[in-house]
Amino acid sequence: MKKVAITGNIGSGKSWVCALFEKLDIPVFYSDPEAKRLYYRDDVREAMEKRFGKAIYLSDNEINKQLLSSLIFNDKKAMRDVERILYPALNAWFDVWAEQQNSPYVLYESAIVLEKHLACRFDALIMVSASTKTRLRRVMIRDNCSEASVRERMKKQWSDKKKCALADFVIHHDHDDDNEALMQQVMQIHDALTRASVSNL
Repeated sequence: MKKVAITGNIGSGKSWVCALFEKLDIPVFYSDPEAKRLYYRDDVREAMEKRFGKAIYLSDNEINKQLLSSLIFNDKKAMRDVERILYPALNAWFDVWAEQQNSPYVLYESAIVLEKHLACRFDALIMVSASTKTRLRRVMIRDNCSEASVRERMKKQWSDKKKCALADFVIHHDHDDDNEALMQQVMQIHDALTRASVSNL
């Protein structure tokens, strides 16, 4: 089974594209919610408490999101330590999950596949791209936030141009109302992934 990463910057419409692949019965592993669930796994919790103290979990066993966000925001080493705890566990869980699927390929959805140098783990990489103007509009409407705040979040991600140059497939998603054209792009990639051998990608 091929393992394919799908990425895209904030506001690119990556989740929308993933939903179209799911309509083709392609399983999608959504990395963010899966990573958040790992905070409650015993080995991850033990490692988090060892690194950050018992206060990193609340009395009801929920992760202390406010404390964690503060630590990560103010200390780059803390961010790296969280990643060193979570990513191996997340990667291992993805491999287990993938083996449980019955499809020609599976998708691993993450906005930071390239930033975190994870592309080497996959047989192919799909990039969902949209103009800065489009992405700004989508996120401002979705999150009810200012343009300045969205631009700050954008600065933390690699540019679309850089990511597109590294991708095996690029999906252009600038028009919210043209689902037919978007589906055509998805189908072209789907056909290529189901027909081609990994060595030909």
